[in-house]
Amino acid sequence: MLQPIFAFFHLSINFDDPKASYMKRLVTLAVLLTTFFFAHAQTAAPATEVLQLKQTEHDFGKIPQGKPVYYTFEITNTGSTPLKLDNVQASCGCTTPEWSRDAIAPGTSAQIKVGFNAAAEGPFTKPITIVYDGTHSQQIVIKGFVWKAPEGAAPANASIQFLKKQTL
Repeated sequence: MLQPIFAFFHLSINFDDPKASYMKRLVTLAVLLTTFFFAHAQTAAPATEVLQLKQTEHDFGKIPQGKPVYYTFEITNTGSTPLKLDNVQASCGCTTPEWSRDAIAPGTSAQIKVGFNAAAEGPFTKPITIVYDGTHSQQIVIKGFVWKAPEGAAPANASIQFLKKQTL
């Protein structure tokens, strides 16, 4: 990969010139520093997440229109200091999260209860953002399909009227 770069400089720089020698050292140093920087960036350990979600998504399946449903997500503090949930915010008013404002001690779990009341029929996917420790966030998702509830009362059953007329 570096051969085309050096070939370019070999063709464009006169190596008999003292300035060319300086330029060659400068370019080599820049290439080595860049290579070291990118190699080090790839081997650096990723930051560990202190908020562990037991589950990041819940599928309600088919639910009736206008009937609220609820699901409770479990979260665990895997860090060494207490964890405070600053906010749990849904993407719309039909989704309502409930959570404790108390700090979560290291190694313990807490719950986030998410309610959904479907007004419109059809498929839905609703993200809920959990903001904690001031700057960190994670998302949980609820989804499903809302079927339209029939309007009015159920139609009369003619068989029942027939049975009422029968004498035993």
